[in-house]
Amino acid sequence: MLKKHTHIEALLADATKEALYEKLIEQLNKDFTLANIEETFPATISPKSLQRELHAIVYQLIQEKFAEYLNLLYIMDVSETKIKALDGSDMVQLSEQVVLLMLKREWQKVWFKNKL
Repeated sequence: MLKKHTHIEALLADATKEALYEKLIEQLNKDFTLANIEETFPATISPKSLQRELHAIVYQLIQEKFAEYLNLLYIMDVSETKIKALDGSDMVQLSEQVVLLMLKREWQKVWFKNKL
């Protein structure tokens, strides 16, 4: 059963435990490519490094390339309602919350593809 994750670490731990972590990275890379964002993650990246790098990328996109950020959210199919519900007063915290929403959506895609 697909869990409702509230922390990035727990989501990545579940992906690793279910042997779908590499698929999650593949899905991230695929959606980044579709959004014309040149960042890619190696299949061997650790969950902690993935979290750190993804956070830095999202932070930079929000600050410097907002149109690309919105396009990435659209391609990943992250809920607009959930994004709008976030508190945008602290950019670091906001980008971390966005990363959680992105990973949750990507995990959902990967999990369903592999379980159904």
